[in-house]
Amino acid sequence: MTLPAQIAVSFDFSSGATFGTGFVIGDAKYGVLGVSRLGESDVILPTVDLTPKVYQIAIRRGRSIQRDQYEAGSATVRVLDPDSYFSPQNTSSPYYGYLSPLRKVRISATTGNEQHFLFSGYVTDYKYTYPQGQETGYVDLVCADGFRLFQMANIQTVTGATAGQDTGTRINKILDQVSFPTSMRTVATGLNTCVVDPGTARTSLEALKNAEFSETGAFYMDGSGTAIFKNRTEVMSSLAAAPIEFDQTTGIPYKNLKYSFDDKLIINTATFTRVGGTAQTVTDIDSVNKYFPHGITQDNLVAETDAIVADIAKEYVATRKETTIRIDEMVVDLLDTAVPTDTMIGLDYFDNLKITNVQPDGSTIVKTLQCQGIAWDITPNKMTATITTLEPIAEGFIVGSSTYGIIGVSMLGY
Repeated sequence: MTLPAQIAVSFDFSSGATFGTGFVIGDAKYGVLGVSRLGESDVILPTVDLTPKVYQIAIRRGRSIQRDQYEAGSATVRVLDPDSYFSPQNTSSPYYGYLSPLRKVRISATTGNEQHFLFSGYVTDYKYTYPQGQETGYVDLVCADGFRLFQMANIQTVTGATAGQDTGTRINKILDQVSFPTSMRTVATGLNTCVVDPGTARTSLEALKNAEFSETGAFYMDGSGTAIFKNRTEVMSSLAAAPIEFDQTTGIPYKNLKYSFDDKLIINTATFTRVGGTAQTVTDIDSVNKYFPHGITQDNLVAETDAIVADIAKEYVATRKETTIRIDEMVVDLLDTAVPTDTMIGLDYFDNLKITNVQPDGSTIVKTLQCQGIAWDITPNKMTATITTLEPIAEGFIVGSSTYGIIGVSMLGY
């Protein structure tokens, strides 16, 4: 069976975080001064197309529903290896001398109209299986995205992290501190300001997450391996975009809808404290009376003033004080000819999804949610996407919106 998109897997043996080919003298694409990437050494290490030998791909990226934060994306690529080319001890392998942990893997999907990277990351483990019978040997390349690099990089201080700088600038300073390439960042200017860097021992990921939380923004890795930071306005304004429609009749077909109706995501009391500040507590009494206390505490935020911290706490409680029936995820089968392949391979966080489902009793549930996670399962005969859907992580009043622009109902942001 032919897949609706051409899947490609590349393996880059070079060191460093940057994806792509090094600088090649005389090449029209990779030899452009000021544009093309300089290699990490005088020798350009090879990038190999593994696609013909790939048997199975599993990708997991997204925001944890229960932990309410973006987590490291992961991928496992099963590569058929009958000649033990991926054994680091095989001196006859064309890869001999190049194999090492944290080499780079990219997975792309291409149609006649579009190409999108479904995952870009770094090999954390080679898991070998070489059966002695008639089966073909294989190796699983276990990969993680850039969050793994940030988690491994401990920092004490952040150079240039001065008081009064916005959260986007702070994130750039942290990325500079761990030498993450500027070509692999899209960082918005933050709307909140920060204290001077506290100079405490932590991972760079912890520092990045602190700045993200101090903005009520979003920091994550996209499918191309780029570190993305959206400020509060960008997060809220994403709600204004027209939703992609999924339903059982005229929209994109789906299956395996997972509903939840529980108290797991309720937050009605928030106590947040900045570095050098006093605790700011916000409580919604009506929610407490209805659901009992559901609290959260965050300490040592880098937000500059107690007023900023109080606003963050108000926003957090206002968007999480109530619960309703949720659609946590759905599965879309791209082998279904009614599914638009370009739409699905281009799907990313903060895309709005309008999901309509007819219940067995004839009633209809309609939810407008946002994509906040994508899991791909791909074999030569299968291509499915499991979409994690969530309510907006931050809300604001949007003029003209039938969902978020209702006076007296929709929430005003800060």
